[in-house]
Amino acid sequence: MSLDPGFDALLQRVQHAEHTLSVNAQHTRQHWQQLRQSWRAAWTPGRIVIVGLALGFVAGRTQPQRLTAGASALLGALRLFAPLLQTLRAAAAPPSEPPAP
Repeated sequence: MSLDPGFDALLQRVQHAEHTLSVNAQHTRQHWQQLRQSWRAAWTPGRIVIVGLALGFVAGRTQPQRLTAGASALLGALRLFAPLLQTLRAAAAPPSEPPAP
């Protein structure tokens, strides 16, 4: 024991605060685990599809110019590479036999 009663009171208050903090941390971990389990259980395949459709609708409504610009660039790239792909496909095909006379 210390000679100063004020120090003992402070030490006891600190120990009580540390105990309270550890109990609160344990409760927080338990609540977090419970929240995580219920969150994962709530995401059924149907809900995932509905949320995906809703987010797609919102994205389409908020940024239509950006989406159409990206789509036109993709179509332009496909038009540019289509002859090349056709040539590669023809080169990879087995040679056809000449027709019989």
